[in-house]
Amino acid sequence: MTTAAAPLSRAFGIGLYAPAGFPVEPEAIERAVARLSALGHHVVVDPTCGTRWQRFSATDDERLAAVMRMAAHPEVELAIAVRGGYGWSRLLDRLDYRAIARTRTRWLGHSDFTAFQLAALAHAGMTTFAGPMAAYDFGAVTPSAFMFEHCFRLLGAERAAVDCALAGPDLDCAGTLWGGNLAMVAHLVGTPHWPSVDGGILFIEDIGEHPYRVERMLHQLHFAGVLRRQQAVLVGEFNGYAPGLNDNGYDLNAVIAHARAHFGVPILTGLPFGHCPDKLTLPVGGQCALTVRGGAARLALSDYTGA
Repeated sequence: MTTAAAPLSRAFGIGLYAPAGFPVEPEAIERAVARLSALGHHVVVDPTCGTRWQRFSATDDERLAAVMRMAAHPEVELAIAVRGGYGWSRLLDRLDYRAIARTRTRWLGHSDFTAFQLAALAHAGMTTFAGPMAAYDFGAVTPSAFMFEHCFRLLGAERAAVDCALAGPDLDCAGTLWGGNLAMVAHLVGTPHWPSVDGGILFIEDIGEHPYRVERMLHQLHFAGVLRRQQAVLVGEFNGYAPGLNDNGYDLNAVIAHARAHFGVPILTGLPFGHCPDKLTLPVGGQCALTVRGGAARLALSDYTGA
């Protein structure tokens, strides 16, 4: 995969905070701070990066306060979630999305973070960024050079293009890019936090979800009329599961074949995004022009710098 964008960005003021689960390895936070600082970024570390409460980094009130600290902090231009896990669902009804949008802070993360991204798009038309997180990515023992470079090239440019291999039909389309973690996408269907995107390009990924559960969530989106309103579905990494004795050859490939046959939307696999080291940074709510020819794909990304 290759990328084309403007030269590496200026330094950012970066805030690290833990809006969901607690960091399981404190050393990862130290590595992330050291690496980001070495690139010239100024890093602010929120207190939630070092606390634990039940399965969360802190109580709901404290995690909500951390989000608002990131939004209001005068030195934070880019707020990066430390990790996912579970926790954003408890906060969605309590956030003032329009106030957050007015601060112009950029928000970056994936996994459980998808819940905030879709709610922010629904309530305030905010563009946020699906991409690396502090502990898993920037703080990895051996971080991905591609992840680092693509992230800050995209964030530092008004537009970017990504060339990669996608398996599926030849295609030319353009629309709003949106999606993220499939469990979170399905979780929000029918709620006030659901962004109704028509003619969009939906991307999905997940970890630890058995193929039959992936298919069930895709059926939920199909039954809700979501899939047929999209121009394409881009499938990223689905990993962290083991086949069972009852599967009898039923695997993710079988799920994709079923989806292509029944859901009425072009489905392309191989998107470099998800719970994997080499991940793209993708603007949720930005625009994407997608071209696919013989498995060679280009995603031209734009209209993401103003939110």
